[in-house]
Amino acid sequence: MAAEAEIPKEEVEMSGGLNEDDDEHDSKEKVLQRYFLQEWQLVKSLIDDIASHGRVTDISSVHKIRSIMDKYQEQGQLLEPYLESIISPLMFIVRSRTIELGVSSDEIIEIIKPICIVIYSLVTVCGYKAVTKFFPHQVSDLELAVSLLEKCHDVNSVTSLRQESTGEMEAKCVMLLWLSILVLVPFDISSVDTSIAYNNDLGELEPPPLVLRIIGFCKDYLSNAGPMRTMAGLLLSRLLTRPDMPKAFIRFIDWTHEVLSSPKEDVIGHFQLIGVVESLAAIFKAGSRKLLVDAISLTWNDISALSTSGTAARSPLLRKFLVKLTQRIGLTCLPPRAPSWRYVIKTTTIGDVSGNALTKLDSSDVDCADSENTSKCSDDEDIDIPEVIEEIIEMLLSGLRDTDTVVRWSAAKGIGRITSRLTSALSEEVLSSVLELFSPGEGDGSWHGGCLALAELARRGLLLPSSLPKVVPVVVKALHYDIRRGPHSVGSHVRDAAAYVCWAFGRAYYHQDMRSILDKLAPHLLTVASYDREVNCRRASAAAFQENVGRQGNYPHGIDIVNTADYFSLSSRVNSYLHVAVFIAQYEGYLYPFAEELLSSKICHWDKSLRELAGEALAALVKYDPEYFAGYVLQKLIPCTLSSDLCMRHGATLAVAELVLALHQYGHSLSNDKQKQVAGIVPAIEKARLYRGKGGEIMRSAVSRFIECISLSHLLVPEKIRRSLLDTINENLRHPNSQIQTAACKALRHFSLVYLVAPGNHSTDFTSKNLGLLRDPNVAVRRGSAMALGVLPYELLANRWRDVIMQLCTACAIEDNPEDRDAEARVNAVKGLVSVCETLTLARGSSDTLTEEDYASLYLLMKDEVMNSLFRALNDYSVDNRGDVGSWVREAAMDGLERCSYILCKRDSTSLSEQPKPLFDASLATTLAGGIIKQAVEKMDKLREVAARILRRILYNEEICVPFIPYREKLEEIVPNEKDLKWAVPAFSFPRFLQLLQVSCYSRSVLSGLVISVGGLQDSLRKAATSSLLEYLHNDESENREERKRREHMLSSDLLWVLQEFRKCDRVITPTLKTIEILFSKRIFIDMEAGTATFCNGLLDSLAVELKASKDFSKLYAGIAILGFVASLLEPVNTRAFAHLLTFLAHRYPKIRKASAEQAYLVLLQNGGLVPEDKIDKALEIVSETCWEGDMEAAKRQRSELFQMAGIETGSLLKTDVATSSGTSDGKGQKKLTAAAADENASYSSLVGSTGF
Repeated sequence: MAAEAEIPKEEVEMSGGLNEDDDEHDSKEKVLQRYFLQEWQLVKSLIDDIASHGRVTDISSVHKIRSIMDKYQEQGQLLEPYLESIISPLMFIVRSRTIELGVSSDEIIEIIKPICIVIYSLVTVCGYKAVTKFFPHQVSDLELAVSLLEKCHDVNSVTSLRQESTGEMEAKCVMLLWLSILVLVPFDISSVDTSIAYNNDLGELEPPPLVLRIIGFCKDYLSNAGPMRTMAGLLLSRLLTRPDMPKAFIRFIDWTHEVLSSPKEDVIGHFQLIGVVESLAAIFKAGSRKLLVDAISLTWNDISALSTSGTAARSPLLRKFLVKLTQRIGLTCLPPRAPSWRYVIKTTTIGDVSGNALTKLDSSDVDCADSENTSKCSDDEDIDIPEVIEEIIEMLLSGLRDTDTVVRWSAAKGIGRITSRLTSALSEEVLSSVLELFSPGEGDGSWHGGCLALAELARRGLLLPSSLPKVVPVVVKALHYDIRRGPHSVGSHVRDAAAYVCWAFGRAYYHQDMRSILDKLAPHLLTVASYDREVNCRRASAAAFQENVGRQGNYPHGIDIVNTADYFSLSSRVNSYLHVAVFIAQYEGYLYPFAEELLSSKICHWDKSLRELAGEALAALVKYDPEYFAGYVLQKLIPCTLSSDLCMRHGATLAVAELVLALHQYGHSLSNDKQKQVAGIVPAIEKARLYRGKGGEIMRSAVSRFIECISLSHLLVPEKIRRSLLDTINENLRHPNSQIQTAACKALRHFSLVYLVAPGNHSTDFTSKNLGLLRDPNVAVRRGSAMALGVLPYELLANRWRDVIMQLCTACAIEDNPEDRDAEARVNAVKGLVSVCETLTLARGSSDTLTEEDYASLYLLMKDEVMNSLFRALNDYSVDNRGDVGSWVREAAMDGLERCSYILCKRDSTSLSEQPKPLFDASLATTLAGGIIKQAVEKMDKLREVAARILRRILYNEEICVPFIPYREKLEEIVPNEKDLKWAVPAFSFPRFLQLLQVSCYSRSVLSGLVISVGGLQDSLRKAATSSLLEYLHNDESENREERKRREHMLSSDLLWVLQEFRKCDRVITPTLKTIEILFSKRIFIDMEAGTATFCNGLLDSLAVELKASKDFSKLYAGIAILGFVASLLEPVNTRAFAHLLTFLAHRYPKIRKASAEQAYLVLLQNGGLVPEDKIDKALEIVSETCWEGDMEAAKRQRSELFQMAGIETGSLLKTDVATSSGTSDGKGQKKLTAAAADENASYSSLVGSTGF
């Protein structure tokens, strides 16, 4: 045991001496190993605790060890240095406690089960081979282990419905693994079996009873669906292949024949079938040829029949083990041999590759490297190939066509192993059969299996260089295999496997034999690495190219390409297309294959985003050979724009657009004929009516991009085609699809600059037409026209600039008719309005269309109308079935306010002497800052972040100073000039902005936004906002009470302002009432002395208005709770609040009556002065005993009795309520106390009818 602990101890000491700063220079394995060493102390202490007690005392320690081990599922080798220190003491406990307690003891199972959980977790991480090396293997342990297995076998499992395993399965697995080691003892098992002495009936050829017991258990476990099936197969393979077990082996083969020849149809029978085939595969792997040869015929007949059955067709796992068993039967039939015809490459050390050594390698390093040498390599012996081998190879070839990858992979390895024992002629036949899998009629599974088989043959040296000329074309086809299947395609696994073949070529062949082959493969590998849709295929191809460059010597530009096309750069498809491919294309031999791949496969790809990217990628290659792209490529693409295939015409249209733009950017001019051809594409598409039917929307977006590109290229377009293009843009602007409208808007921006402002054009009415469309009843038309006006150039806006601005200002407002309301139209109007203002003001000096007086009027109009329209848009809280769609308008308005503020401030800074008053004055600055700050404390994370960032840009803009912002230093303290602050996180943003509650010019803006968050529905936001508000009110305990009262008084005044400003607006009033309820519950506003009464009276005035006739349950609940808090205070406000509270005892909704009664009961307990002392008990009894959710008339009678007890007037309550809501008083400043005596609806069904509650 001391030796067992030495290794970890030394490693701990060694790792402790390492500098932690060296992590970046260490390998991944070293860093992970050092990390595990930190956990090793914990694991070691837990193991020591188990060893010291001789059992697991706390089951949580087992789960803790297992959770640590599970981290290393993909790095199991890191645990191997510690396996002995973990396994040996645990297995010692199992062995010693079993000897001590005896197998018959029930306690022994409870001891070994948690220990086996730990051991089995190591098996799952490190594999059974690494773990079983440290199992005890004394001969005396064999009977002990069998008895333990029998004990475990007899225990009924109770874990089927339990989340955590209790160890039954793990104990069985560990016992089976232990026995798989013990049965290898180098003695006759009959000499170990003590039961033979008591068995006189045992024949000489009969297996020992101990063996029969083991085989019996294993047969049972072969029907198991869990890991015991595999462990039982392993145990049988080691037991039955012993030299002293021929009789047991024959018996088992006979039993398997019975199972295989008559399979059962139930679930147990199915798993038994799998277990039998798996165990046979393990036996044929472990057994000697002499032992197995007699069982081949019977077993082969069984599995050949089973492989064609429906049972095998339904089970991929069964087919996998059938393929494994098939190949191992084949290997048993063939004698082991190293074929002389096999391709062998000699290895050398780096030190040997110098001077003449390299020359010697060129001539003598390869045996049988070409076809001539291959013909000289004759077999040293005549091999008798059994007839069954042909059937076996045929089954393996069928396995290569299987629908499941695991079956194909196993079949490919079988093909490689069996071919290594065949003659050269037969191996050629096998290769020919494999190549037949690549015929066009075969499915993707056959191509994938064929690639795996070729890779296995190459990796084992069984694919001779003389065969490469017929193999390489097939591999090239597989590299580009992509078959369309409906809305998607298949073939990524084939391309990945083809890259694996190329990788195997690089490892298997000497550079002289691969030189010409690599020249053929490299362009295709790099094409796939750059342009494949799937990231695993791109990386696999790049890895294959890297392997070939590294092993095949000095390949031109290989190192540069490998450094660029690495694992990480290829992870992004966009980066691969637009950067990696462009870099590789600069080298000779890659440009034209790249272009051809894009033209033939990617331009017409089924994935729309890939077609768009392919067009950009094609344009990125133009710089290397403009003539080629202007001639051959364009000529090939233009006819494709009218293809009947949607993918082809869409991709071709985009590709032509990007190519024309790229050619213009690189200074290449198209011929007049070519320009006419390009300009006629859009009219030809319209003439062919390709906008109709499926794919019409896709083509509209592509055509818009096409118009944008030819406009940027200043292509010569005849007047007739110009009008046609303008009509196309107008149609796309009216389309309901927002993506099409956006694409059309981008096209119009550049088209109008190039073609509409040219002298002599007849499109001057374009602006007027779009102005009229702003009032169109079709919302899509309104959206498009607002976008169009926003991108028009100065020349088209100058003549009607005032009308454009005023119409857009009108379009920013919420429509009067609810059916005409559209948030997207308002968003586009806001954005268009700001863009028009920027276009008109930034173009000043470049044109003389507008005079100085016009500009002065323009800036005044911006200040008076534009800014006010944007401020109104900042209060757009429209909601539809999509949610808060007004947030889109508010976000656009904040951006517009920032940009318009810069325009006005820039005007002020450049014309100080020309105007007496600044355009951007203190009032405007205060409103601007307040509006943005309000958005920074509302409920939407995105808006809070946008608002804070806009405010930061305004405060710290270095080019244009925005003046007159009140308390600028305070704002700069709250919003520092840092870009990556987490403003969307409520716990970060609220404490900062709530400091502005003590600043009078911002407090109401902050509060009107804050109440939405505090009283909102989102729990996490509500908690963060409430916590920040309370922290503000109790900021520093050391502050004097006067400061706290001042903050509370200011907050109360602002809350009353919010209630008045947003009167009858439930969006604000309901969360405001919830906020006030929360503050009352935290005893805020209680100690303001005279301010408390003022606040409560104002609050009661607002409640009288807001709660009257309300059907909003949240609002009613909050109001009733507030009335309860106020009624618990002292005179004079408590009587009025109590009277109002009692009115709800006869409310039309039973739940409201019940909530009111609960509040009234609490008020009577807390404030006994509301009812005379001699009547308080009676009042409490009425409130508590009455069924307020029952009959309405009974509730009214009980309420009237409470009114009388409290001395509240009940005569004309309704009139007084109305007077109260309008602000009348009795002349002494006291409101008359009233209670509601009438109901709008006497029936509860009103709620059902109006709200569907």
